[in-house]
Amino acid sequence: MAVIPEQYVDLLQSRALAHVATIGPKGEPQTNPNWFDWDGTYILLTQIKSRQKYQHVQRNPQVAPSSVDPTKPYRYLEVRGRVIHVDEDQELTFVNSMAKKYLGWDVFSWHRPSDERVVIVNQPEHTTSQNAEKVSPPEKQGCVAEAKQASDRPA
Repeated sequence: MAVIPEQYVDLLQSRALAHVATIGPKGEPQTNPNWFDWDGTYILLTQIKSRQKYQHVQRNPQVAPSSVDPTKPYRYLEVRGRVIHVDEDQELTFVNSMAKKYLGWDVFSWHRPSDERVVIVNQPEHTTSQNAEKVSPPEKQGCVAEAKQASDRPA
């Protein structure tokens, strides 16, 4: 099992959303932002059974959540892995903890009685990351500057 790089654990413990990529029924990628938690071993996601994301991981357990540091937009962590199990959240314990983390609410008030809440447990297998403090302006990047100069030439 891959280890989360120590310099990115703070990102997993932050209130940053994770854009979670899954694979659809025709092999197409699908991604959207999700609340998540990191328990030191697994990435935990809240979901309801009627959602596309849940249906995707039932068919194909590969997932890839990625988070961008809200204070440093060029710092990110992607965690490729697989779902190892899905737990029921009938008492709404996990989604309430996520509502507390992300909204400051003790209770997730958007829950509907018909929602069947689950916790998707993702085991990290590989990570990619970047920690750039700043990015050079386009005019200082070789090919972009050359393309700009070429487009400024008379035809």
